[in-house]
Amino acid sequence: MEQKLKVGILGATGMVGQRFISLLENHPWFEVTTLAASPRSAGKTYEEAVGGRWKMDTPMPDAVKNIVVMNVNEVEQVAAKVDFVFSAVDMSKDEIKAIEEAYAKTETPVVSNNSAHRWTPDVPMVVPEINPQHFDVIEFQKKRLGTTKGFVAVKPNCSIQSYAPVLTAWKEFEPYEVVATTYQAISGAGKTFKEWPEMVENIIPYIGGEEEKSEMEPLRLWGEIKDGVIVPANSPVITCQCIRVPVLNGHTAAVFVKFRKKPTKEQLIEKLVTFKGIPQELDLPSAPKQFIQYLEEDNRPQVKMDVNYENGMGVSVGRLREDKVYDWKFVGLSHNTVRGAAGGAVLCAETLTAKGYITKK
Repeated sequence: MEQKLKVGILGATGMVGQRFISLLENHPWFEVTTLAASPRSAGKTYEEAVGGRWKMDTPMPDAVKNIVVMNVNEVEQVAAKVDFVFSAVDMSKDEIKAIEEAYAKTETPVVSNNSAHRWTPDVPMVVPEINPQHFDVIEFQKKRLGTTKGFVAVKPNCSIQSYAPVLTAWKEFEPYEVVATTYQAISGAGKTFKEWPEMVENIIPYIGGEEEKSEMEPLRLWGEIKDGVIVPANSPVITCQCIRVPVLNGHTAAVFVKFRKKPTKEQLIEKLVTFKGIPQELDLPSAPKQFIQYLEEDNRPQVKMDVNYENGMGVSVGRLREDKVYDWKFVGLSHNTVRGAAGGAVLCAETLTAKGYITKK
């Protein structure tokens, strides 16, 4: 790309905003030029606004330290400085919907990490390897918003990344019933152990709203566009339990699957390791070379050893074995704040750029 696209980050001081900043450092296509957050952070340098709350393993990039944070609510002023924005704002769902559409109406594409628009019928919710064709719905959304360039696109919940890609790779065997239990890291709540000491040596068997998302969002990924909206698939039926565990990064899923067609273990593994999509075909900057890896060892995948597979953008699968009640069972692992949050949104933005939806203003 001859000239980098200018990027703004809405909600730049929070954990996902920080992850966006760390992932976009030295990005070949995108340059972070504008940071916006709540009015209490506005007017401060980014370094001052974050203070001692930098949560990433890598240091804060020098390039952003002295950027003066803007007020996220001053939509016109922020939008005037950028080609598109990533959204990681911390507001109520209705406020998020309103502000993301307000940015879109300034002809600024919005790639959102938030859940507010995931069920807006003409907003694409995309994992680029799974359903990039859903970006086609943007043309219908633009008509509704009255825009030529502005739109909202979102990525799905972090909890589904460790099993929805696997089930997609196995689609031809017709999975029809799935039981999944997810063991979710505390960074999914935007926390560290220092901020959440009750999670040390503890498990909490409830994460608000997470089970519904984990059961329903894969069906939207597998849906199709009809009459200008995305209609979710109705199969497979998925039931989930979501449990918070004392892990900083990495969501693990234990999954049981019934198939209409009866695959062999070799067939299932072969479909996983060869599964790829547009990001791999176009060699996008953030794309994992191999999206899903299969680990033969009985004690893998492990968070400590495997969460950063493909820079946190890949999915690790292991323990695939036959089951007495279901047909097959397996364990999946994905990085919840990279592939599951900011990294997934960056890959969406790269795909949208490659498809011509995001351009210089």
